[in-house]
Amino acid sequence: MSLKNILKLGDPRLHEVSVEVKQEEIPSLQGDIKIMHNALMEFRELYGAGRAVAAPQIGVFKRFIYFNVDEPIVLYNPVLKNLSKEKIIVWDDCLSFPGLLIKVERHKSLDIHFKDKDWNDQVWKLEGDLAELIQHEYDHLNGIVATQKAMDEKSFRLINP
Repeated sequence: MSLKNILKLGDPRLHEVSVEVKQEEIPSLQGDIKIMHNALMEFRELYGAGRAVAAPQIGVFKRFIYFNVDEPIVLYNPVLKNLSKEKIIVWDDCLSFPGLLIKVERHKSLDIHFKDKDWNDQVWKLEGDLAELIQHEYDHLNGIVATQKAMDEKSFRLINP
């Protein structure tokens, strides 16, 4: 039951800003990555959604994201660049508040620069839902929860899992 490790909406720790990962810390983070993987898989099983989780969501205030769309990958020390002027509006969900959707505005495209597990530099050019997903997870690294980005007071919707 790794979902129990996910900090829930209202937990003040979700607003802490994370610090960069050092290369020598990677081996000590493997247990945390396993917890993140298991929590994401449990969330998918319960809710039919879930593609990524940020370290702060399990109370680890380091700058890394566990991303699992086509295959699992960890993004260490991500930095967003070339954020498009064009925006999209989406209903955002989160492991930290299952059953609640938040209408937010995000950049339609961006580049994400990060270190991979071998500490090599990587750059992904993302658009649409993957760009939105990365912005959501990146916000977690900066202590920002999607509820803080709601478009207005009517931008909240409960759904049944």
